[in-house]
Amino acid sequence: MVALGNDYPANYEIAPHRHGRAQLLYSGTGTMTVRTEHGAWVVPPEEGVWIPAGIQHSVGMIGQLTTSSIYIDMAAVPDMPATCQVLSISPLMRSLLQAAVNTSPEYEPQSRDGLIMALMLAELRLLPVLPLSLPFPHHHKLARRCRDFLESPHLHQSIDDWADTMAMSRRTFTRLFKRETGMSFAVWMRQACLFSALRRLAQGESVTTIALDLGYDSPSAFTTMFKRVLGVPPSRYLAQPATKS
Repeated sequence: MVALGNDYPANYEIAPHRHGRAQLLYSGTGTMTVRTEHGAWVVPPEEGVWIPAGIQHSVGMIGQLTTSSIYIDMAAVPDMPATCQVLSISPLMRSLLQAAVNTSPEYEPQSRDGLIMALMLAELRLLPVLPLSLPFPHHHKLARRCRDFLESPHLHQSIDDWADTMAMSRRTFTRLFKRETGMSFAVWMRQACLFSALRRLAQGESVTTIALDLGYDSPSAFTTMFKRVLGVPPSRYLAQPATKS
C-alpha cells in the first residue's frame, strides 16, 4: 500500500488514466466526479470512491479539492468489488487516511506505519456503499441516449419517448434497459437527476432552481427524495456533511 495527498484547483480535470493498483480516493474538501466508459459517480466532500486496478477513469473537480489516496495491490483485497463504488468514509478511516499520507513508502509491517496500513485494510472492508453511481449501458445507441439525458435530465421523460427514439417497442426497450444497466428506467432516471443535483449543489445553485429544472413539482418534493436517499436535506448535504457513527 502507498498513500499520497494532493491539492487541486476548482474545475481541474484529470484526464483518463488507469492504475496498476486499486485506489481509494478520498475528498477532504470539494466534490469530485469520476467517469469510466461504463458509468459515472459523484463523490461529495468527506466521502471516497473505490477504483479497482486497471479501470480507465477520469476525475473532475468541483470546487477546490484536498484529496488523499491509498493505492493497494489487488492481491491484498481480493474480496473488494471489481467495479467503482462511492463509499461512506467513517471517522476512523478519515483519521487513518490523514495519517497515512505521512507514512514511509517502505514501512515495516510491524511498525506504526505498517499498523496504520493494516488497520486501513480492515476498515476499508466495512465502509458502506453510497447510492451515487450511475451505470451506463454497453449498447452503443442506448449509451449515447443516456449520456444526452445526463446533460439535461428531467423526470418527466417517458419510456415511450425513449423507445420511439430507438425504434423499439416499449417492452423491448424496457427489457434492454434493465439488462444493460441493472436498473429499471424509472430508477435510473431518478438516479441521474440526483447525480445532476449534487453537482449543481456543489456549484452553489439554489435548491429551488435545481428542483424545478429537474421536473419536481416543488422544492419540498425534491427535498423529500433527497433525504430518503442520502439521509440529509440538500441544503446541508455538501456544506455540512452528516456525522457518521
